[in-house]
Formats: sequence, C-alpha cells, structure tokens
Amino acid sequence: ASTDFKSATLSRENDPHYWTSRDPITVSAWWPFNNADITQMPAVKVAEDQSKLADFQNSDFISAENRKVEFNTPTLEFTHRTARVTIELKPGTGFTSVAGATVSLVSLSADNGNPTAIKTYNASGNTYEALTAPQTVAAGNQFVKVELGGGTFYFRPQNNVVLEAGNRYTYTVKVNATGLTLEGCTIGDWADGGGESGEAEDLGYNYDSNTKTYTVYNADGLMNVAELVNDIDLTGKGWTPIGTDYDNSYTGTFDGGGHTITGLTVTTNDEYAGLFGYLGNFNNGAATVKNVVMDGIQITCNHRSGYAGGVAGYSWGTIENCSVSGSVSGTMYVGGVVGVQRDRSITGCSSSATVKGTIKVGGVAGQTIFGATLTACYATGNVNIEIDRTQGISGGGLVGFNDGISLLSCYATGNVTSTGSSTGYVHIGGFLGDNYITVTACYWKNNHEQGIGYNRKSTKATKVDGTDVTWKNAVDAMNTALQNAGSEWRYELKGALPTLRKQ
Repeated sequence: ASTDFKSATLSRENDPHYWTSRDPITVSAWWPFNNADITQMPAVKVAEDQSKLADFQNSDFISAENRKVEFNTPTLEFTHRTARVTIELKPGTGFTSVAGATVSLVSLSADNGNPTAIKTYNASGNTYEALTAPQTVAAGNQFVKVELGGGTFYFRPQNNVVLEAGNRYTYTVKVNATGLTLEGCTIGDWADGGGESGEAEDLGYNYDSNTKTYTVYNADGLMNVAELVNDIDLTGKGWTPIGTDYDNSYTGTFDGGGHTITGLTVTTNDEYAGLFGYLGNFNNGAATVKNVVMDGIQITCNHRSGYAGGVAGYSWGTIENCSVSGSVSGTMYVGGVVGVQRDRSITGCSSSATVKGTIKVGGVAGQTIFGATLTACYATGNVNIEIDRTQGISGGGLVGFNDGISLLSCYATGNVTSTGSSTGYVHIGGFLGDNYITVTACYWKNNHEQGIGYNRKSTKATKVDGTDVTWKNAVDAMNTALQNAGSEWRYELKGALPTLRKQ
C-alpha cells in the first residue's frame, strides 16, 4: 500500500493471471474476501465495536466489478460498499466540553447479521466515525446516541436517513443539557451523502449510569421514564401507567423536584391505574415517589377488580410530599393518592381530587394494609361510593378500609356520599369507613356526623365543629403529635384549612 493508503499492489495467491497478449481483460476484485470461495463477493457485515482503528478500517468493504484493465496500465479503481457516518460534537448549553463522550449509531438494520448498534471510532478530537451497511434509518427513530457526563442523549432525524454505499454523511451535533441540536453537515473525502439541519428530537430524559436514575425534562421524557426538572403538561396525551403488575413493578426512585405534572390522563381496562400502576413489591419495596404535584389528572380504571390512585394503583413503596387534584375513578380499590398502600408509608401528601369507586374508597387511599402508615396527610375532595349489591363496602373521607399500623395527624373535609344498596356490610364515615388500628390526632369536617363507619379500636377521629373544636385546635394537636413522633412535617393555618410544610 502507498503511504496515503489510497493505492496498493494486489495479487492473487492461487492461479494468478499471466498476460499472453496485449489485449485488455475484464477483472472483478473485492476486499475482504472469503478464502473458502473466492469466486463470491461476501455480503457487507461491519463490526459492532469500531472504537479501535483496526476494527473501523476492517469494516470497509471495497470492490471493483467488471472493470476493463489495459496491459500497459493494469490498475483498478475500487469503490466503497459501505456508508460512512461522521459525527462532529460541539458543547452546547450546560456543557463546556464534550471530551470523553461515547458516540454510537443505533436503530440500524440487522440484515446479513449486521449490528443494530455501532460504537464509533474517535477519529480525532470531537470527531467520531463509523461504517455501516447501506440501509435506511426511518425518520423519528433514534439514530445518534451520545453518552456524556453521566447523561444519555439521542438524535432522531426528521427525515429518512438513506445511507448509500460510497457516501459520507457528516452531522455536526451540539450537546445541550436538555438534548441534542443538529447544526448541519459538512463534506468529507468520500462522496457527500448530505445530512440534515434543524432541531433534533430526543427522548426527553438523561440517564445517569452511576446512580441508575433518569433526569426527565419534557413530556416525552416522562413518557419514557427519574428526577423531574421541569413542569410538564400532558394534556391531550394518553398515559400508560409505569409498572403493570407485581412482576413488572416500578422499583426505583421518582423525584418530582417540586414540579407539576398537568393533565395526566389514564383510561384503561388494566388492573392497576395511576401515574404508576404498580409501585414496588415484596422484594423491592424500597420504591419511592416524592415531591411531585399532579394537577388536573383524570384516572379511570374499568377493570372489574381494579386498583386506581393518582400516584399509584397499588403501592408497596414510600410516597412523600405528593399532591393530587382532578378525578380518580375505578371499581374495587380507589383513592386520591393510592388505591392500596401495603406496608411502608404515605407522608406529607394531600388530595383534592374527586374520588369515585365501589368497594374500598377513600380521599387519600382506598385501603391500607399490613405495615402501612399514613402521617400528615389530608383530603379535601369529595368521595362517592357506588354501592355494589353483594359486596361489603368501606368508604371514608381519608381512607376506605384502614388496616395498616399507624394513622397520625391526618384530616378530611370532602363530602362522602353513596348510591345504591347492598346485602353485605356498608361502613361509611366522614373520616374512615373501616378502622382496625390506632388513630392519633386526626380530624374531619364534612357531611357526616360519624367519623368512622366501623371502628375496632378505642381511639377515634375528632370532628371540627367550629365551636368546641376549631381548626386551630386541630393544627395544634396534629403538630404536637408530629413533633412527638419525630416527624419533620407541620401544619400551618393561613387560610380556611390547614396546609403542610416540611421543616
């Protein structure tokens, strides 16, 4: 080969050609070749990892087919059978450097055993290159993946990318903290295959491989999921709950960062409905959702034995500092925050959502069981129970069926109403429907004179009547109980009803 690698002397080991006349001959040649059958040109199959120069170079398939060769000038001009993609990275908003990035091409065709993702070669500085088999990457698919600073960014082209043999496609990509911006294309030393200009789409989240969490910054990111760093409006977007059942539950930590998710809508025939369908499980109950405001949500679960809640349908995890407004409607287990809370805790949460269900229905939780605790939570939304003719019914302003281990410093003010009749038991109260645990410093004020429909404990909730017991009295008592329990949460009375703050 020449020093610039643009020319070489080729020979055939077996049965070489000897000129017997000066007449031109027709020649076909290719590289690489298969020694087992040198008469067949192999299909293009590039390396999955081209991050090393040798693997990048060895992925270049070349050929010269049916070329006329003259006796005096026996030269062949080869053409590339691969497409060459070059990525030029530039730092954007939130980055001062793109050094140390890992760049891959993704969503590629697997035809002829080719890889669906290729790790590129860092040719120089911020330039990355890869060779691919000819193919088309559909518009909207992820195409360029950049891993940088613990985050993962994607570029999704607005138009089909047609990667043709012998063409070079060079993309200049700016990496911003909120995604990738495509700035255009430049011409390389191969035939220019073009490129694309405009704003790149991305997944709406960054993934930190060290902490195994996602940073979400737009609606698409939340749809993909987890730290929320912006308010997100999901109005008009259908939502599929995260975590479909026990075996496929969400077991991470979702931190809303105090931001608001507006207009989340779920209408489903599946069993579990909410922002999260199923949160945690026996082995991974440490799942956490915290610091998120859910505004104007509409959750509807039509499953005959469904679990519906604003935050989660069914929770084994920890829920803290979450608030819900809008409506939650379902069948058996329905609550403004959760359908069922099993073990662990709900703390510092509130719901003004209208809640509607049939069996276990409450303003915050339809049911609490086993080791569940509710601390410093309140509900101000109305609760409606559509009584099933044969089932036992538990409905309350805060919790429908309360069988955890602790209920501390909570209150409810939404009216609790019911329609229909049942041959089973019907336990409805202004605060709790059924209660099997100790209730400490809890209050209600609504259309019910009875705070607990059916109470298996001697402790009870207290009605705020405005005369003997005022909201100031209630706040003082609830805060004393929180302080005694070592909680950081406190109530404050700045308006008609108490609100929560964390010290």
